Amino acid sequence: MAISSDFSVAISGAGLSGLCLAQYLMRAGIDVHVYERDPGPFVRQQGYRIILDRYGLEALRESLSRPLYRLALATGDQPGGHLHFTDSRLRDAFTITFKDEPHATRQVDRLTLRSILMSGLDGRIHYGKAAVAVDDGGPAGLRLRFADGGAVAASVVVGADGVGSSLRAQLMPDAGPASTPMVGVYGRSPLRLGGRSVIPDALSTSGVLAIADRPGRAFFFTSMRFGEDPREAFARLAPGSYAPIGEDYVMWGLLLRREEVPPGLRGDLLALRDLAARMSADFHPLIGRLVDTAELDATVLNPFASGRRPQRWAVPRATMMGDAVHVMPPFGAHGGNTALRDAVLLGGKLVDARANGTPVEEAIAAYQAEMVPYAFRAVDTAARLMHRLTGGAAAPHWVLTRVLPRLHRVTVPEA
Repeated sequence: MAISSDFSVAISGAGLSGLCLAQYLMRAGIDVHVYERDPGPFVRQQGYRIILDRYGLEALRESLSRPLYRLALATGDQPGGHLHFTDSRLRDAFTITFKDEPHATRQVDRLTLRSILMSGLDGRIHYGKAAVAVDDGGPAGLRLRFADGGAVAASVVVGADGVGSSLRAQLMPDAGPASTPMVGVYGRSPLRLGGRSVIPDALSTSGVLAIADRPGRAFFFTSMRFGEDPREAFARLAPGSYAPIGEDYVMWGLLLRREEVPPGLRGDLLALRDLAARMSADFHPLIGRLVDTAELDATVLNPFASGRRPQRWAVPRATMMGDAVHVMPPFGAHGGNTALRDAVLLGGKLVDARANGTPVEEAIAAYQAEMVPYAFRAVDTAARLMHRLTGGAAAPHWVLTRVLPRLHRVTVPEA
């Protein structure tokens, strides 16, 4: 489809939602450009496995070309059928069994999905461009300014630049995210060592949340198995695009209270992994092996934050998506799906406005009115789950770690 030059959208942030919106708008013939603060596409770790629910899958189906959508499905896999809640020795407290909906969910690697979303956007993603402000550009537009002194004109500006958004204070002046008491140290470890899986058969299709004896500490892990080797799938369905990872792995996260993390640790990868090893020393030996074999450069520290509902949108032709507006603790697998849902909702409103002659301000206001309720239901749900599973209430924690595990078999043998 030919790209129209009389209407343009500038997106700050090349994460999942920003790229998804760019794909949607480009396929609809709208001139769209993405501006990313990082100097390149894969210079930092941005997450591991995510589970796409029906909203996430629908967003990809509506935004991507058929080959790219097939690529997302081919490199993904069916998510695990169970989530085990255990004590620190991996004895079951209780298990959640997910509904068998083979076409409604998919587990995917975040970096692989991001690479798929970049495909075909050649010349439309600009790196090393940290957005700092939005200026009035006249009767029909805005100017997006960058830290390097440059600026671009656009009909609409979208902030999709994550929890550390530089645009949020201007566009949503009353809605900075709130800190929570929890942080996560995340890592990625090989699924196979010496040709054998490090995850026993009993947990091969499960996620595990092991809750420590000490309140406020837990360890989560699950496998990411690619349905098809990404390198082969990319060569078949998106020749010339880059497959950033190809080996199956285990993603894990150690959940801690914020005060347990020494200051200045975020960029010290060796110290982060040492902290994870030290804080998980009393857990089952399997957990120690995961930490010991983790890829050092894939270890990250993530302080958990919780978005606050915006009461005022200050620039009518600008808006925000994803973690920039509704960051949430990583409980319930809603963050990425909600961001992708934002992208297709906003994209649809803008495309319809162009087709119908509706003022773009009305389209953006309609997007915001629809997005805020569903997004903050997800925020509230994630915050409740975090409090329930890592809070300091003595009685529920005692039941989870002492009573229920004694009623069940040992999930994983000690040796």
